[in-house]
Amino acid sequence: MRSCPSEVISLRVSGREVTQICELPENSDQSSSESDAENEPERVSEYHKLLALLKTVPGAEEEEEEEDEDESEEGDESEAETNSEGPQEVGGTDEEDDESDVLGQEEVTAKDAIKQAVGQEQADETDNSGDPKHGAIEEFTDVKHESEFSLETNFMEEESGDYSAAERESSSSREVSEDPYRAHMNKELEEKEIENISACSKTTSQLKWPTLGQLVFSSITQKLKTFKPDKELDLKQLHLHKPLDSTWPKVNCQLLSMLNKPSDSLFTLLQRELFCIMNLYKDLFYPERTALGNGEEIRQTYCLHALNHVLKANAQVLSSNAKRRDQKPGADSDDFRDQGLTRPKVLIVVPFRESALRVVQIFISLLESGNKKQIDVSNKKRFKGEFGSDPDEKPPNLKRPEDYEAVFAGNIDDHFRIGVAVLQKSMRLYAPFYSSDIIIASPLGLRTVIGAEGEKKRDFDFLSSIEILIIDQADIYLMQNWEHILHLMNHLNLLPLNSHGVDFSRVRMLNLNNWSKYYRQTLLFSALQDPQINSIFNKHCFNYRGQVAVRNVPMTGSINHVVVQLPHVFRRLESDSLISIIDARFQFFIDKVLPEYRDAVMSHTLIYVPSYFDYVRLRNYFKKEELNFTYTCEYTKKSSISRARQFFLKGERQFLLFTERFHFYKRYTIRGIRNLIFYELPTYSHFYSEICNMMKANNGEEATWTCTVLYSKYDVQKLAAVVGIERAAQMLQSDKSVHLFVTGENE
Repeated sequence: MRSCPSEVISLRVSGREVTQICELPENSDQSSSESDAENEPERVSEYHKLLALLKTVPGAEEEEEEEDEDESEEGDESEAETNSEGPQEVGGTDEEDDESDVLGQEEVTAKDAIKQAVGQEQADETDNSGDPKHGAIEEFTDVKHESEFSLETNFMEEESGDYSAAERESSSSREVSEDPYRAHMNKELEEKEIENISACSKTTSQLKWPTLGQLVFSSITQKLKTFKPDKELDLKQLHLHKPLDSTWPKVNCQLLSMLNKPSDSLFTLLQRELFCIMNLYKDLFYPERTALGNGEEIRQTYCLHALNHVLKANAQVLSSNAKRRDQKPGADSDDFRDQGLTRPKVLIVVPFRESALRVVQIFISLLESGNKKQIDVSNKKRFKGEFGSDPDEKPPNLKRPEDYEAVFAGNIDDHFRIGVAVLQKSMRLYAPFYSSDIIIASPLGLRTVIGAEGEKKRDFDFLSSIEILIIDQADIYLMQNWEHILHLMNHLNLLPLNSHGVDFSRVRMLNLNNWSKYYRQTLLFSALQDPQINSIFNKHCFNYRGQVAVRNVPMTGSINHVVVQLPHVFRRLESDSLISIIDARFQFFIDKVLPEYRDAVMSHTLIYVPSYFDYVRLRNYFKKEELNFTYTCEYTKKSSISRARQFFLKGERQFLLFTERFHFYKRYTIRGIRNLIFYELPTYSHFYSEICNMMKANNGEEATWTCTVLYSKYDVQKLAAVVGIERAAQMLQSDKSVHLFVTGENE
């Protein structure tokens, strides 16, 4: 590690003078934080809070070393149960061992998963090892890479030889003012605007776009203006940073050729409208992402936006470094506020290592320019080994739906995190978090770092200055552990607990005032609309630029894809509130529905249960009532699954309890179904038709088959996705229970 000059500074914090010896970056002037505090009396409270962090600087390295030593002692702990939320560990726990516990011991709690995962992951991850003196992380002890990727020690002309100082000066002020990045980050909000955002006093309007369809645009601080996607885009309008203006057409051309679309355009129709919203720095919720269809289009679009943002931000810092270096001694340096409290700017949350691999591959492609020499990517071999799939590993010879194959392609490990540092001519993978520009991680990977309240080893300061949050494939997190997403959102854009060597004279006032969350752009992509996903977008996004949500209603439901002649009976249950719906559904089931199926004539009944907690409750009730049943869930062993399927097929068990997560991760065809009960509408609408179509494997008489679905007024989105919006509206208008009989696609 290069040596940094030290300087004694005196700060007046909370009425008393504190003298500290702090390490300052090379080639940086003396911190002007004291004068800044005097010149900004209206922000003195938040500013003093941050200056007080300097008290921790002398002991910060010692504390990090102690934490790293403690983590290394846990390196031998098992990680077997931590991945039980992902597909690779499904069926890894025997639910027959401990049935007295309502939750069993099948579901690994988040706290236990974190404790077991931290030790194993330390060998691969270095997010807490910003200090290269730590001997356990050998790959980050080389001074070469550390200095090459340091923003403090590089300058614009050194980082990009083709972008001279003369060219910097010649760029017109008009172009700078029109740059969406500058317009967004340079906006100075007023206290009244912050109060309005905190009060969530939004105004909304509806827009109709050619490809995205029905949009709902909401804003707090801005007057609602009708904005439309540009019919034709050129590179100058996009304000892409070098080298993206030359590499994007070549990279996206490959995708266009795969999709059999014109290769002479810069974007597909979907990409054009998505990037139009992204480039305006508005929040975006797009609930129509599909792994088989538009998934790669969306991935490449948000990768372009994220990399463009990082390159612009770093170029601004490097340009300021050069100006400060050439500045006369004693000159005011308050004009160079171009950084956050920590370096990470972009957080990309993806479910599997394969997704992270594709994101990094797109980044590399976008940084490589045509015929020129390839960029230098450090730790590339290690990255391919850990995030790529084993070529010798043959997939099981099982027939699965195409969407299943697309979602679970490649390395499907769901516990990972990696930092990426980017400069125009090079990229550093496995960068320590506090030296990274972009962090790519899974919810579980972030959860093990953030930790829980009361734990000694936890860190979330690196999330303090996130400017772009991208949550891709959000629907999959509903099948993993949605609590990890909520935990992440609660720890974004908080004031850091330590200073991490920041030069406060370079920190933007929006960060010092703890207003980062009002500038953060959130991009949320999902395959479906769900109340929990909607809640994230509505309650955790405060972007002053406004929010855009795609709200297309399904005209036809998945019920039209049912190929068997089957009567579907939808039974409505009543509840006073969303909180009481869980108990109301259980009571309605055991009082009204289950008695109809107790007779031996109604054998071969499969009960589809989306919630694991409802499944445990039903399982315990069935055992208490001594009903003839068996069960399969995502934690059941393979041997137990085989026995349960055979018992059900042969009629030795009348009921089969069947969880949605089991179907999501396994997609087994259950034979012998004659009666179906959907305890709740499925999260994925196409699961409805898949389960119903399992009856094709039967040889029995179709006239005896039944399908019963429980729903309430709180299931509007799920119901519309299954039966269509018009039929759903009719079913919800009646106050009484509605019996709807349909016979699939021949209805």
